[in-house]
Amino acid sequence: MSALPDVNIASTRPGVDPLLRVQGLNAWYGAAHILFDVDLDVRRGEVVALMGRNGAGKSTTLKSIMGLMNKWKGDVHFMGKRISGKQPFEISRAGLGFVPEDRRVFTDLTVTENLEVGRQPARVWPDGTKAPFWTPADLYKLFPNLGEMQDRQGAFMSGGEQQMLTVARTLMGNPFLVLLDEPSEGVAPLIVEQMANMILALKQQGVSILLSEQNVHFASLVSDRAYVLEKGQIRYSGTMAELTDNEEVRRAYLTV
Repeated sequence: MSALPDVNIASTRPGVDPLLRVQGLNAWYGAAHILFDVDLDVRRGEVVALMGRNGAGKSTTLKSIMGLMNKWKGDVHFMGKRISGKQPFEISRAGLGFVPEDRRVFTDLTVTENLEVGRQPARVWPDGTKAPFWTPADLYKLFPNLGEMQDRQGAFMSGGEQQMLTVARTLMGNPFLVLLDEPSEGVAPLIVEQMANMILALKQQGVSILLSEQNVHFASLVSDRAYVLEKGQIRYSGTMAELTDNEEVRRAYLTV
């Protein structure tokens, strides 16, 4: 299939500053140029899907935002401050959470101990209102499966359970915004459903999410807007409903 012309549907809302703004983001693995001038933004209370096939550059985009790439250039602003060039721990302390695709739970620690590792102080929005504050008890309500295995070590959990634990551990940092990498990848349908419910619950709490995903159905359940990556470039931006209805774009950039 021949490539479609780039489609760019304006997503900005007048008078509302983005919580996260990425401009001119480029990234490399060694000599391989992976991202090409990626621009995107996420606003307060939004769930935004970053979509594309395997290898399109979705995970690299999230890692670049989080300060985990060795070779990159561009501007990343979060909460009105430039975070590009800062260390990952500094970005985390600023209130940006990251849930990697490969989970990375502490396998020799229990569920409760994993949660305590992620604990950070309560946060306040710039306008003075309190940001969402999470306790283990809150997270066990959000993830009942974890509540039933509080003393289980990470090594003895399924992949889906580890995924839930990684999300819960990130929420213990009380983030304003979460970078969520491929939450539906390789987990059972029941866990996928729980993940969708979790994302909607977080949105109701006021947490913003940038979601890396290739499952259009899953993304459509939870997302307000979408960007589509193809070979490291943004090829489409618009509302999630518009993307769902645009069969031509989905065939060109999302189907295998």
